[in-house]
Amino acid sequence: MVAKTCTFVEFVEALKPWLKDDLIKQASFDRNGKFTVVFEDGATNIYQIDDCSPNQIDEAAELMRNNGVLFLE
Repeated sequence: MVAKTCTFVEFVEALKPWLKDDLIKQASFDRNGKFTVVFEDGATNIYQIDDCSPNQIDEAAELMRNNGVLFLE
């Protein structure tokens, strides 16, 4: 599966409605900015964040955990 390249802000904006509606089952990331999001229906999206810092990755992980998403590291 090809990763969608986006900025960190674009990624977080895409996450908000999915988190609000409890659509994400689990997520994972690597320290190079690659986020994998698995939805409740089994669909998977991969995002390559091209401008994020390690702190921003940690913030995104915390946002997901706080919204009940199983976050794998």
